[in-house]
Amino acid sequence: MSDIKSWSEQAAQKIKNGILAVTGREGKAMAAAVSAALIDFCGQDAEFAQAVVQGGTFAACMADVANGVKGGAISDLDAYKRAVRFYFPGADIRVRMTIDLVGDAAQDAQPERTGGIILNLEDYL
Repeated sequence: MSDIKSWSEQAAQKIKNGILAVTGREGKAMAAAVSAALIDFCGQDAEFAQAVVQGGTFAACMADVANGVKGGAISDLDAYKRAVRFYFPGADIRVRMTIDLVGDAAQDAQPERTGGIILNLEDYL
């Protein structure tokens, strides 16, 4: 099977095919964002993609992610973490956030700007 398509392609197709099978209000509400994140993660790591292909259904994954959320809320990052751990127990995700103090104002004042400004707040202590 892996000879026909790469693990990441197979995983992406499995996830996309499973979206319609997701049940529950919470699971359905999160399915689009979680599926996009999982597909991105599968593109980053073939071993994770293989675990998705060989693991449970996306509907089962979303049921696990939504477990205990009824009437409450869950952050996007926590939802992604639960989804990743459904397919690969013990795995984690890392997020790096930066601040862009110029934001959209730079588009008017200057031609295309990349990266923004990064401040080390320790310099101000």
